Amino acid sequence: MKNNVIIVAGGKGLRMGIDLPKQFIPLGGKPVLMHTFNAFRSFDENINIVLVLPVSHQDYWKALCSEYNFTIPHTIATGGETRFHSVKNGLSFIKEGIVAVQDGVRPFGSTEMIKRCFDATATYQAVVPVIDSTDSLREMIDAERSKIIDRSKIRLVQTPQVFHSHLLKKAYETEYNDTFTDDASVVEAMGVNIHLVKGEITNIKITTPFDLKVGELILQKS
Repeated sequence: MKNNVIIVAGGKGLRMGIDLPKQFIPLGGKPVLMHTFNAFRSFDENINIVLVLPVSHQDYWKALCSEYNFTIPHTIATGGETRFHSVKNGLSFIKEGIVAVQDGVRPFGSTEMIKRCFDATATYQAVVPVIDSTDSLREMIDAERSKIIDRSKIRLVQTPQVFHSHLLKKAYETEYNDTFTDDASVVEAMGVNIHLVKGEITNIKITTPFDLKVGELILQKS
């Protein structure tokens, strides 16, 4: 089946403390977002890429593509009010096959991990990469009390989250709910089981200056 990816890049970079949206910040000599593209192109050179950007960012992205001679084919969809609405807009450019939804600022997923997610859709309709929690966890009961959580039952969710396209499109026909924190939560609301596969500790999301420093180290080791 045709492989597709919707790359959602609507961040404003507020936690970076700068005006430049985080997906456009240079990392290893080129914008973060271009690394994300390259990860999926390395997995499948014919993958259909849909990039979701706010209208206000689209001209700047096109200028960056020209500046960096970035020629990976892709379609640009317009971002919505929330991530939910952005993914829904991106889905309108997907016809059939398998579709991944990827954070634009998560640029380090390996070819092996991306393949693992896509391959699992041969058996499961909804696939999400996760890693174990290495920290102790506590749940707040109220302002004064908390309780320990069994971390052996906790998994930290990453992207790409990969689905049969007809399933994801059907899921996104629902009305927006603020309990939808990712695509898996939208699909799960239909009663569909989410299958977990092994993610990667280096598959980080670039949201803070510290993440950028870690990202530079990851690039040096790759």
